[in-house]
Amino acid sequence: MTARTTRRTTAKSRIAAVCAIAVAGTMLLTACGDQTKPSASPKSSSGASSPADLLPQDIKAQGVIKVGSDIAYPPVEFKDKSGNVVGIDPDLGAALGKELGVRFEFENGTFDTLISGLRAKRYQLAMSAMTDTKDRQEGIDSETKKKVGEGVDFVDYFSAGVSIYTKKGDDKGIKTWSDLCGKKIAVQRGTVSHDLAKAESKKCTGGKTIAIESFDTDLEAQTRLRSGGVDAVSSDFPVAAYAVKTSGGGKDFQIVGEQVEAAPYGIAIAKGNDQLTKAVQAALDALIKNGEYGKIIAKWGVEAGAVTEAKINGGS
Repeated sequence: MTARTTRRTTAKSRIAAVCAIAVAGTMLLTACGDQTKPSASPKSSSGASSPADLLPQDIKAQGVIKVGSDIAYPPVEFKDKSGNVVGIDPDLGAALGKELGVRFEFENGTFDTLISGLRAKRYQLAMSAMTDTKDRQEGIDSETKKKVGEGVDFVDYFSAGVSIYTKKGDDKGIKTWSDLCGKKIAVQRGTVSHDLAKAESKKCTGGKTIAIESFDTDLEAQTRLRSGGVDAVSSDFPVAAYAVKTSGGGKDFQIVGEQVEAAPYGIAIAKGNDQLTKAVQAALDALIKNGEYGKIIAKWGVEAGAVTEAKINGGS
């Protein structure tokens, strides 16, 4: 994602989701996995034609939708102690699959290769806390601003900002992004946080910059902070809140400051697959209307990021 020049702070009420995640507590590892049996005759909540009627025939015949995902981003998608794929996205994928009469099959990949995986047809969807941005829609490299692909379409399903967290009790004076000048931060490569760190470093004065260390996964960035190799980590708010709640029994990290850059997460689909895009949108709208979406979001304690309708390409 390209970091916008002017950051906007999200509503303070969103910070309350930390407490909601804390309440979710012991429920977090009981989430269902990514495998679910398709329903025999899916029907929309209104009784009208089913979202499954919109699916391309080849997908109906296969009975499976392959989903690319970076499965190391708790609580959005991760593996539990038994090795099962769990989280917000797998739960939503299972519910969407029931609406569409197919099975969502999650396949692990590094985050910065998911869009190229869609172009190569390794997956039909990418579902991995991916922020819907104009650059991604248009196939523009967020840093060089050069055209690098055809882009993707998004079905938006959640809203989240970006947070900074530090070691607990040792915030190094970091409260805002500008406080990072002269300090070290760890991020996951190719994410909103990565772009924000690069953009903020260019604004630093007095010969100071932000030393940025990028990793394949957010968990690696957390390990770097835990060992004292960096001063802070930045990631999406639900991920940061989960890390603060669970790492070291809640004794390792603390969130500093407020969220910035509130934006939608989108289910990514390669350009030219309009029929599949509309089917996924219809299925998500059905889940929102019948209450199943709300149950999943509440289960993971992230109600503050819930959406009320499934939009296509709502990011900016």
